[in-house]
Amino acid sequence: MTTDASLIDVALRGWKTNIDRADKLFSSMSEKELQEQIAPGKNRRIYLWGHLTSINDALIPLLGFGERLHPELDSFVSEPDHSAPDLISAKELKRVWDEINARLAAEFARLSPAEWAQKHASVSAEDFAREPHRNRFAILLGRTSHLAYHLGQANLAKE
Repeated sequence: MTTDASLIDVALRGWKTNIDRADKLFSSMSEKELQEQIAPGKNRRIYLWGHLTSINDALIPLLGFGERLHPELDSFVSEPDHSAPDLISAKELKRVWDEINARLAAEFARLSPAEWAQKHASVSAEDFAREPHRNRFAILLGRTSHLAYHLGQANLAKE
């Protein structure tokens, strides 16, 4: 395995570990637990799960894998919790979470190290020429950190 492939493998294992941890945590919660806020006046756990699901769905076009599977979940990113009635049940959210993450895993596995170093969809060719670090791999690292951050919030709230 080349050094590039090895580094990508490590990053993908970190992504998968955090996806699996989030899946285990949220899937094990009752409807009542999912409705609890992570702290007084803060987001509910189901909102965090929906937020992470929507963010992962947005990775599909950002990384050049096609159209989003569930753009109806945008309110988990664009609107604060409690601004609208629940749009999705925990059971349906679990199904969508699994669908999106399976799609991402399949697409991630297809990319070569050189393709990971290519620009993502929200950076122009001109900007990418000046800032080649604005690539798919950087998106993977950033979204893995984002996932871990919210997973930490949900875990602390469980205690």
